Amino acid sequence: MKIALLGYGKMGKVIEKVALERGHEIVLRKSSSDTFDGLDQADVAIDFSVPTSAVENITACLQHNIPVICGTTGWLEDYDKMADLCQQNKGAFLYGSNFSLGVNLFFELNRKLAQLMLPHAQYRVSMEEIHHTQKLDAPSGTAISLANDIVELTKLKGWTLNAAQPDELAITAKRIEQVPGTHSVFYDSDVDQIEIKHTAHSREGFALGSVIAAEWIIGKTGVFSMKNVLELE
Repeated sequence: MKIALLGYGKMGKVIEKVALERGHEIVLRKSSSDTFDGLDQADVAIDFSVPTSAVENITACLQHNIPVICGTTGWLEDYDKMADLCQQNKGAFLYGSNFSLGVNLFFELNRKLAQLMLPHAQYRVSMEEIHHTQKLDAPSGTAISLANDIVELTKLKGWTLNAAQPDELAITAKRIEQVPGTHSVFYDSDVDQIEIKHTAHSREGFALGSVIAAEWIIGKTGVFSMKNVLELE
């Protein structure tokens, strides 16, 4: 499989390492200032760039009929536009706020726990996410996905960063050197606390998931998520 890497920072380099170990070839390594020369040689593209480049990168892939996997967060106000463009071009597009296989199972655990806690109004839910200091967006895309699932399944009206109203979910975002990603969901009452937590030990879990998604999407048409890859729905 020939892969175009759109975004060649720390994450892009780890994806390259994993892809080469799995027998794939890298035909384009694009940083934000580079051109798309070589994109037409690719079987699939993997975008881990920056929020300001993601839409341009996804658009270029869909216009060249290249399936695209996107793990960049912080640009989702344009997600529907990209999904529509994919459908118009009969392309293939998969966005994931987190490509770790463990995190995607954690998403399912989070939804199940939210359903279980719904009848127990004495518990107040909150979240915390911790990432490295180079992460540009806060809260993380993973935290937003977790929060949106909780809001969907409860009586909360939404989520907010830091201080929240009684009908909102509070997310605390911390930035600490050398932390790949930690996400915790808390349910607190006057007498106890329930906590679920996912801790990433390295970037390789995210990279492996993105390469597996790229392998999976070849030959498919449509808009997908990691739930499709992992057959969770």
